Amino acid sequence: MMTLVLSFAGVNRFSYAGFQAPALNKDTNIVVPERVNFTYAAERSRPSVVFIQTYSSSPLGSASLENPLQELLEELYGEQADSPRDDQSKEEEEPREYPIASASGVIVSPEGYIVSNNHVIDGADRIEIVLNDKRSYAAKVIGVDPETDLSLLKIDESALTPIVYGNSDVIKIGEWVLAVGNPFNLTSTVTAGIVSAKGRNVGVLAEQSNMAIESFIQTDAVVNVGNSGGALVNLKGELIGINTAIASPTGSYAGYSFAVPSNIVYKVVEDLKNYGQVQRAILGITIQDLDAALVKANKIPDFHGVYVDSVVKGSSAGDAGLQKGDIIKRIDGQIVESPAELQEIVAIRRPGDKIIMAYSRAGKEYETEVLLKNSAGSTKLTKKDPYEMATLVGAEIRDLTKEEARKLKVKGGVKIEKVLSGKFKKAGMADGFVITHIDKIPVKSTEDATKIIKKNKHNEVLIQGVYPDGRKAYYAIAF
Repeated sequence: MMTLVLSFAGVNRFSYAGFQAPALNKDTNIVVPERVNFTYAAERSRPSVVFIQTYSSSPLGSASLENPLQELLEELYGEQADSPRDDQSKEEEEPREYPIASASGVIVSPEGYIVSNNHVIDGADRIEIVLNDKRSYAAKVIGVDPETDLSLLKIDESALTPIVYGNSDVIKIGEWVLAVGNPFNLTSTVTAGIVSAKGRNVGVLAEQSNMAIESFIQTDAVVNVGNSGGALVNLKGELIGINTAIASPTGSYAGYSFAVPSNIVYKVVEDLKNYGQVQRAILGITIQDLDAALVKANKIPDFHGVYVDSVVKGSSAGDAGLQKGDIIKRIDGQIVESPAELQEIVAIRRPGDKIIMAYSRAGKEYETEVLLKNSAGSTKLTKKDPYEMATLVGAEIRDLTKEEARKLKVKGGVKIEKVLSGKFKKAGMADGFVITHIDKIPVKSTEDATKIIKKNKHNEVLIQGVYPDGRKAYYAIAF
């Protein structure tokens, strides 16, 4: 039996396939019915879709430069040594770059902001953007959001043609859509299909983040390797999603693809642009789909809504009075039928926003106002420089969530998402390390860590913390 494999549509392995041109149709008076005419949408969206090539200083993961005979040679003759050369020639050798992914992105402002997937640029040391008119630019990363698999890039250019945002909430199943991207390095390729489903949670982001938000638009428009980060547009040429993943038994397109809805994209882009990080609102509940077993066991009258399995004390939902066993029906008048739909509705809000939640309890329906908070239990919007800690110590960090702190049995801290080149790496610190104290001062946020390190950047600091497996560690960092 064939197994369904969910994979990202990001990395294009360089390959070629022959084709035979069809016979030319000499009739130039063909009239295409307006209702199935995709030319306007294609013409409007193609100038806003770009080609992205990422490079790494390490050959690891660079399949495009692998020798296809390498495995056979090693099997026959053992591991092959480098060609002999003296130490001086090694020192004089120019640093090499290795292409690791080719994919797509979408221009979202005239000033050079470009949205793509996080997995497209993950691990890249250099990012090159090629516009639809073939102009090429180096891009810098403004911010990333692993929870939605989105990234925001910036090139030094102005007067670009941005995509027009559409409202992903109003698209309907069966509606025509176009996927615009760069599969197989074929720039500005357009394919057509329909919206097959909405609010899909397929688990493809789970490995990137334990707080992944998946409420994909599912479509049967052809999406292949290289389409990741490209545009899904309606017949008006408006952006309704960013193509992210495909369902395939082979790693190539085989029927369905999935896109992050444009309403989530817009919110994440604005947050990364204005705050340097996503302002994420958390309800503080665990939820379940209403399946037959759950409905029967709890004597629930129908299958409409989302079941509340637990409520965190002091959370947004807890303060609003929600309890285990409640069934969420609507948020701000919008019907909720699945956990993915609920996630999507909350994902476009920020801490400090208020929502009206309708829920049923013991057969009666109630309404309550919910004041949304972030993972730290605050309504405060925080702004950070995404490059500051990377510049200071060579690391990407984020605030520790309450759930993570509870599991590690610490009062708070900041988590090292990725160790880059710099002082942390030289000290031996690894990804996942949680900083709890710097020079015996408790660290509760990224702001705390940055302030303490900046204050002592001409001295040596002692960093104390714990790894996810419970191992405690100490590092002396000299500035």
